[in-house]
Amino acid sequence: MIGKMTVREVKDWLEEADGSEELFSSLREDGRAGVQKLVASWERRREKAEKLRRIHLEKEKFDDGFRRDPDGLVAGVDEAGRGPLAGPVVTAAVILPAHAPALVGLDDSKAMTRTERERLAALIRQTAVAWSVHVQSAAEIDRVNIYRATKSSMEEAIRGLAVRPDAVIADAMSPDAGMPCANIVKADAKSLAVAAASVLAKTDRDRYMEALHDRYPEYGFAQHAGYPTARHVEALRRHGPCPEHRTTFAPVTEFAAESSGIRS
Repeated sequence: MIGKMTVREVKDWLEEADGSEELFSSLREDGRAGVQKLVASWERRREKAEKLRRIHLEKEKFDDGFRRDPDGLVAGVDEAGRGPLAGPVVTAAVILPAHAPALVGLDDSKAMTRTERERLAALIRQTAVAWSVHVQSAAEIDRVNIYRATKSSMEEAIRGLAVRPDAVIADAMSPDAGMPCANIVKADAKSLAVAAASVLAKTDRDRYMEALHDRYPEYGFAQHAGYPTARHVEALRRHGPCPEHRTTFAPVTEFAAESSGIRS
């Protein structure tokens, strides 16, 4: 049968094959170079998919370690935007079901493309037991400092959940959640719930900064999201800070003094 299939037909068949079919072993013995190329490509995709599945199960197992019982609820909490010179810190809290196969491939938001983050953000909202996002303003960051503003925002995100979790896993922070809270360094690479929170925080903050770009296009917020790139610093030098800049962050403080305050 294999010999009667064209290379195109083999390609179409491989799109649905799972590797268990008897026909598949015959493909590996097919002498046509085109067929061997297709088989090699299929095997690479299969290997990548299996690796993603293993990582996914490891992250679910990590979260399971914080459940009081098999039906216990664990929230992951993360932030986006601690380092920029402008814009808010955005935090998210997410409670996922114990098993979320639809989220295979979910990782630290910084490790994914924007397209993949947006796709997964929609899936997270559909899959989650509960989720919440909180936006902490630049003004509040200046008022209390970045650490306290981020911690407070995480606490607000946890309080915003529609159901109360039994425990919280936070990425390198210790929010006062009124429940056990694990402070885990690089939790977004270990915990599925924290990875989900990182994606919601990142995608919501990116949208915020794009809207800010429409108000203040001269700073280029849509390109750098408020981070201290050379273009952003040059724009600050030329125009001075806007109301969304963090005046307690260098070099915004110096540019604010040079321009006699914040522009409207």
